[in-house]
Amino acid sequence: MYGRDPWGGPLEINATDSATDDDRSRNLQDLDRAAHSRPLDETQQSWLLGPGEQKKKKKYVDLGCIIVSRKIFVWTVGTLLVSGLLAGFITLIVKTVPRHHHRHPPPDNYTLALHKALMFFNAQRSGKLPKHNNVSWRRNSCLQDGKSDPSVLMKDLVGGYYDAGDAIKFNFPKSFAMTMLSWSVIEYSAKYEAAGELNHVKEIIKWGTDYLLKTFNNTADTIDRIAAQVGVGDTSGDSTTPNDHYCWMRPEDIDYPRPVYECHSCSDLAAEMAAALASASIVFKDNKAYSQKLVHGARTLFTFARNQRGRYSAGGSDPALFYNSSSYWDEFVWGGAWLYYATGNSSYLQLATHPKLAKHAGAFWGGPDYGVLSWDNKLAGAQVLLSRLRLFLSPGYPYEEILSTFHNQTSIFMCSFLPFFTSFNRTKGGLIQLNHGRPQPLQYVVNAAFLAALYSDYLDAADTPGWYCGPNFYSTDVLREFAKTQIDYILGKNPRKMSYVVGFGNHYPKRVHHRGASIPKNNIKYSCKGGWKWRDSTKPNPNTLVGAMVAGPDRHDGFHDVRTNYNYTEPTLAGNAGLVAALVALSGDKSTGIDKNTIFSAVPPMFPTPPPPPAPWKP
Repeated sequence: MYGRDPWGGPLEINATDSATDDDRSRNLQDLDRAAHSRPLDETQQSWLLGPGEQKKKKKYVDLGCIIVSRKIFVWTVGTLLVSGLLAGFITLIVKTVPRHHHRHPPPDNYTLALHKALMFFNAQRSGKLPKHNNVSWRRNSCLQDGKSDPSVLMKDLVGGYYDAGDAIKFNFPKSFAMTMLSWSVIEYSAKYEAAGELNHVKEIIKWGTDYLLKTFNNTADTIDRIAAQVGVGDTSGDSTTPNDHYCWMRPEDIDYPRPVYECHSCSDLAAEMAAALASASIVFKDNKAYSQKLVHGARTLFTFARNQRGRYSAGGSDPALFYNSSSYWDEFVWGGAWLYYATGNSSYLQLATHPKLAKHAGAFWGGPDYGVLSWDNKLAGAQVLLSRLRLFLSPGYPYEEILSTFHNQTSIFMCSFLPFFTSFNRTKGGLIQLNHGRPQPLQYVVNAAFLAALYSDYLDAADTPGWYCGPNFYSTDVLREFAKTQIDYILGKNPRKMSYVVGFGNHYPKRVHHRGASIPKNNIKYSCKGGWKWRDSTKPNPNTLVGAMVAGPDRHDGFHDVRTNYNYTEPTLAGNAGLVAALVALSGDKSTGIDKNTIFSAVPPMFPTPPPPPAPWKP
């Protein structure tokens, strides 16, 4: 007979089995142990444990794309809610608690002086003034320039800048001033921007270059003349003919003839004008049409300079009395370098680095004025400008020999600026005598300060800590300190405690040699000789010529604030341009440094592009 094992297994019962009850009991116990050794499914466990002892089931949450434990889901949502509330609370605290703003440090003296120095150019504007000129005592003036002289080809010579305290418009120093301003913008546009003066200085440059474009046929490829000067200043021989030096009149009231001086062989002037337009083309490179117009004009002028050799001030002309040019070879190097940067045409670089050109410019013979940059001699500026090319692009052969020479010569005249050497004397107050004690020293000092600060920044940008003067090594900080001490002297750190920049500080010249500033704006027109009473007055000028750097002290640190003595009190365009350049170089944070690349925008790669690799071989 067969029965069923209660655990589901078959159980055979034999009726004839003679086993005893004890044996059956032992057999059942063995079966119990065997059954318990097998894993039980959920149903079997429910039979044994009953309904009250069943294992609790986990609960889940169906999120559609995934099923997660309800416990984990609750914890996750709770954590997110608490985190959101905490973040919102922190944000609320941050927004409601008063903030302590960190104020920017006040502008340094160089930046403050920069604002004022640029205003001088606004006061010197000729022609129809823009509405935002911001010089209350100036109005439109000399609107007939060019038209009143029937002998000249260029009839519209309205605009530009008056050179100094008179109303003459000299192209030669004006072009140098525009070149210096453009150079400073190319190198330090970030500093101009930080000072809030970038647009202002670009307007100043454009006012100058717009006028220069009027003084020759700028649409032609070849020219035969330049309008070099408007107005006359010669008063020799006790001449009483009304002109810009004999008369003392506001420019707005001028009623005497203003002749135009044309030149037909003026290499120095044409090459300097080319430098001005070429450098400005880099400043305005974002204005493509205007930049190309400037480049075309610069090319035309430089071709004229090379083809029609001669000095613009030769032959005892009126310019020779005031801005006599000693040579045109330095302008060839200077203008060629700027045209190379503006165009990338290597023919200009070949010319600027030609050994014979450098020799004629005086690069190898030294002299008492060696290394002194001025409106007359640009060699020092050209040497620094071309040293830049070697430092950052290193063009190699065939330029390396002369570029290396220029670089070494730059190092030499930088050494001459330092107080450890005796190339130039200094006043007891510390002003370097770059013009060897002659009058009007400051225009040379500011140019040297600019070159020193700039060259220091070049070396820093090239990761060069300094340079050698003979066996001694000097850090770039020494050069910068030289520039600072000279500009600090000009701004008032001198024995007289006088600022030589009008409007800067509390003690500055009040009787500047300047017609417009010395005659009151009182709706009275003073005649040619009627204005002499204002020239000879000992009273301070009724109008402040803000930003004008006067000619400066003598070699004993002495200064006479006398209107009639122009060797002390007359400002000039060229002098103020050097001042602006030096101030922006020293202003703001030293770490800003120069713009290494903008000047090379048009320069092609120094080395030819390697040929492409050959096509893969195919069997």
